Amino acid sequence: MIVDCHTHIWQSPEQLGSLELGETVRSSRTKPQPRVSLGRSNWRNTPAADADHHWAQTSAVDKSIVLGFKSRYMQAEIPNVYVADYVKRFPQKLIGFAGIDPTESAAVEEVNLAKTELQLSGITISPANQDFHPCDTRAMNVYAEAEKLGMPVLCHFGGQFTQNSKLEYARPYLFDEVARTFPNLKLVIAQMGQPWVDETITLLGKHQNIYADVSGLLGRPWQAYNALVCAYQYDVIDKLLFGSDFPYTSANECIEALYSINQIAQGTNLPVVPRESLRGIIERDALSLLGLE
Repeated sequence: MIVDCHTHIWQSPEQLGSLELGETVRSSRTKPQPRVSLGRSNWRNTPAADADHHWAQTSAVDKSIVLGFKSRYMQAEIPNVYVADYVKRFPQKLIGFAGIDPTESAAVEEVNLAKTELQLSGITISPANQDFHPCDTRAMNVYAEAEKLGMPVLCHFGGQFTQNSKLEYARPYLFDEVARTFPNLKLVIAQMGQPWVDETITLLGKHQNIYADVSGLLGRPWQAYNALVCAYQYDVIDKLLFGSDFPYTSANECIEALYSINQIAQGTNLPVVPRESLRGIIERDALSLLGLE
């Protein structure tokens, strides 16, 4: 079974506010994307990510986790209702995660509503883009509710930082206290916590219920190669989950990139990642690991 653990949808780029959730892979096959203004001198390429586009690319996978997001700080909101309505159209294949902003007074109640009323299975947060320390009391209350409800938490650490993103809140090691406090909470570090991949690998080895996805890495082959070799050498590669980061890339592109990662080492004495380990990332039973069966 192939589970894409990291995909986004939105109705319009305006729902991202001043946020960028990923980066479009540049290649000869990449078509120009519309440019969206973020101000007088700040432009970005934002691909289409409506429900129809998302569904069209799911043929390469058996299950797909669809992420909502909310940030009062970045004036962004991909509505949880929108995610829930889409997931309910294709429940045999789609799993929804609610966007929760721990800085909002009703955050804990929203976690409960996401589970009980919207039937969403997990939550998404981003300390750097929501302006909170990962161990902020408000956030700890959100984790406690998620642990109680059996909802995994996907944490966006790195990726495409904006000028206003708080780097002091973006370090993966800051979740060590969270994992110690809530040992039964399933945590997924998105994009292997890039650029702080070493911190993520340390957490994967230290905590049973911390995992990481490889979304956002595969468009940079050298970075991805080093991250995967390091995970293999530290014996934590079995805790890496497949993620495409749609709409910035597709599942097919990411699968091809994973299986091609050792090409960098051809003709050298550099180490390689066994093909079986790469296959393990792609075909990992992520739903079982995250308690989403």
